[in-house]
Amino acid sequence: MTADPGREFVAALTTKDTDRLLAVLADDVDFRGLTPGRAWEATGAQATVHDVLYRWFEPADVVEQVLSVETGRVADRHRVDYLLHVRNDDGLHLVEQRAYYDLDADGRITRLQAVCAGFRPLRTDPEES
Repeated sequence: MTADPGREFVAALTTKDTDRLLAVLADDVDFRGLTPGRAWEATGAQATVHDVLYRWFEPADVVEQVLSVETGRVADRHRVDYLLHVRNDDGLHLVEQRAYYDLDADGRITRLQAVCAGFRPLRTDPEES
């Protein structure tokens, strides 16, 4: 994989591009995640995408803007932080997530641990101004 896996993961997730998500995740990826009120676990790329990520970002959730993406490392572990504007039937929300991940020899994510701040409603919606 030539692209930065963290940035590629965010790009694929925010556009709900299943093929790109499956390409950046190893087939046997080990996923752990925390959202407000729930812990999530999945093993395998298909389960991670369909049973977790597409439940975090449901069909009605549209990422309108990627406000920031920051990548880094903690020794041998990779990190990606991202901040999004997400619109759904309840209005516009701010969503921030941080993920730590490990890579295999092919540059695919083999272990992914993510935490989400939740969908935080924005009191001032730019489209309502």
